[in-house]
Amino acid sequence: MAALKEIVKGRRSVRTFDGNPVSQEDREKLCAYIDGITNPFGIPVEFVLLDAEEYGLSSPVISGEKLYIEGKVRKGPYADAAFGYSFERMVLYAWSLGIGTTWIAGTMKRELFEKAAGLKDGEMMPCMSPLGYPAKKKSVREALMRKGVGADARKPAEKLFFDGNLDTPLAGAKKEKIADLIELVRWAPSAVNKQPWRIIAADSLYHFYEKKDKGFVTAATGDLQKIDVGIALCHFVMGLEEKGAQPAVVTADPGILIPDSMEYVATVQVNA
Repeated sequence: MAALKEIVKGRRSVRTFDGNPVSQEDREKLCAYIDGITNPFGIPVEFVLLDAEEYGLSSPVISGEKLYIEGKVRKGPYADAAFGYSFERMVLYAWSLGIGTTWIAGTMKRELFEKAAGLKDGEMMPCMSPLGYPAKKKSVREALMRKGVGADARKPAEKLFFDGNLDTPLAGAKKEKIADLIELVRWAPSAVNKQPWRIIAADSLYHFYEKKDKGFVTAATGDLQKIDVGIALCHFVMGLEEKGAQPAVVTADPGILIPDSMEYVATVQVNA
């Protein structure tokens, strides 16, 4: 796979595809990769590839797609973050093959996708994605959607990374030490580009929190913003792995004072 920074910064959500099916070679590579995907929470996420025509699957915001991929996970603590982490690993690998994706949670007939994926009691399918090769030109609808959510904008580092507490933005040598990881996290995708993750650094520990907004939790999707934190966590951990580090992820709340609108999710311990 290419350098992670190139993949993360180069990837975009694709809603307009060229109409060609994913090649057998690329499909086999993707299937082999997703079979080995794990997450720090130890919660299995099952991936299902579905032919769009065979199952009558579509989305009003997508065009030219032939294939969809869905993820299923059993409901329970950390399921949302585990899903986000695992699904994003798939998304990044797909892009490294030249395959476009976009996270979709609502703009489709959910019951058709859940039935096609064989969703069982106690499971949820928070999101799915089309899979295909990007068209040379975006549709007008896609361009307007990207503009509407400010898809190419990102919060500055001082709004996302903090030193010891939420009153002190990470700065100086501490910030410089993880500058590349900060950029990987800043460019992580999120629902309507809310970027709801906040990270508090304390020595070799990086505590990940969810900054909650209203309207992002449903029975069908779970907590979409906790999924987003899982995506950011994925970028951070993959960045460390690329550097040869051996990060450990734990779920031990450090007890740092946070507002009611935030929730602790996980901690990354950086081991050289």
